[in-house]
Amino acid sequence: MTNSQPRTLLRGRTLDFNRKPLDENDTEAYNYQADGAILIANGKIEATGPYDQLSARAPDATVIDHRPHLLMPGFIDMHVHFPQVQVIASWGAQLLDWLNTYTFPEETRFAEEAHAAAMATHFCDLLTGHGTTTAVAFGSVHSGSVEALFTEAAKRNMCMISGKVMMDRNAPDGLRDTPQAGYDDSKALIEKWHGVGRAQYAITPRFAITSTPEQLDMAGALVAEHPDCFVQTHLSENHDEIAFTAELYPDAPDYLGVYERYGLLGQKTLLGHAIHLTPREIEVLADTRSKPIFCPTSNLFLGSGLFDDAGLSARGIQNGIATDVGAGTSYSMLQTLNDGYKILQLQNQKLHPLAAFDWITRGNADVLGLSDKIGSLTEGSDADIVVLNARSTHAMDLRMQRAETLSEELFILQILGDDRAVEQTYVAGEAAKTGRCSAGLEDVTEPVAA
Repeated sequence: MTNSQPRTLLRGRTLDFNRKPLDENDTEAYNYQADGAILIANGKIEATGPYDQLSARAPDATVIDHRPHLLMPGFIDMHVHFPQVQVIASWGAQLLDWLNTYTFPEETRFAEEAHAAAMATHFCDLLTGHGTTTAVAFGSVHSGSVEALFTEAAKRNMCMISGKVMMDRNAPDGLRDTPQAGYDDSKALIEKWHGVGRAQYAITPRFAITSTPEQLDMAGALVAEHPDCFVQTHLSENHDEIAFTAELYPDAPDYLGVYERYGLLGQKTLLGHAIHLTPREIEVLADTRSKPIFCPTSNLFLGSGLFDDAGLSARGIQNGIATDVGAGTSYSMLQTLNDGYKILQLQNQKLHPLAAFDWITRGNADVLGLSDKIGSLTEGSDADIVVLNARSTHAMDLRMQRAETLSEELFILQILGDDRAVEQTYVAGEAAKTGRCSAGLEDVTEPVAA
């Protein structure tokens, strides 16, 4: 093949997945090379295999030696709120109070283009600093917030799925659109960004509480006109939320029935939380192939409830997993797996470490229908790669001295790891992990008031 750019050969232990593994003995489910390499050209993976074979195949390639670290596909975050970067770790409320007290006031600031642009830089730095190379992100109601995020992601050649939230009621002044404005703004963003580079659009009615029937009807029109776009919203996170939705939509059979009525369900629909589901809703999820998204750190932080991964999976429903920053408490998909493991333990459901890492790579890519592009180390995939160091902290190093298997190493990363365990992140073949970004932040010279 002819290469317009020099080739790069990343050396280290390589791991990716063919399907969800049962355990470490299920060797057909995963691919592990103790001395492996990934050959990269023009932002794509040209080959993955033993180092000696690939170095002989590409003797002119620049070798970057990451031994003894683990090279995996970059992580995929399926549900995260871009405008909430400065309200993560806000104390003391459940869902609806948390939205009104922290989230909505913060999101009004994204009407300012300069603020949105600065936060987009921080947001993308935080994602890649934690090993995340693809995100499904909510914007604010302002088109400029999504413009800023797509623009920043494009600079980095980063896969970003996003959309402006549509919300025309039960939100403060400055954070509402109208059914027509929500439709028009979303359509303009779709036409400008969807399918351009690595950007994809998600039609984004925030949730049933913040949209009138007229707006959800317009959202459904967008879905019908642009069936290749994603849909992202929220479902059954909190009992008070469910009760309020029932008041607003008394003719709907249940919460999911609201979205069903307006044509918002389908295999590209991503439904954050989906905790408190009725039997009918579970059947509709299975029939429409809509995708629940597990947000464990957020569910624990807000006291929302326990996600039933095994029950939904048994019905053939594909579940994603995500940080849900800012109610989520970490940008790290490793820490997301940590809390996910605990939530499933409480329900006597087991999450094997190999299955966990499959989930945040190939599994999430498969939920998105993008497993031919991201989530693996196969030839032709985008060269999104994370380099993991299971000895990155004192505690991890001590624990690793007793680790004897790959599964043990992965579990140490899952439970004790965070951004310190991410040695490097490659986005489309380019190193993307940098030091702390300070762009757009004013110096703080006075202490925070007690």
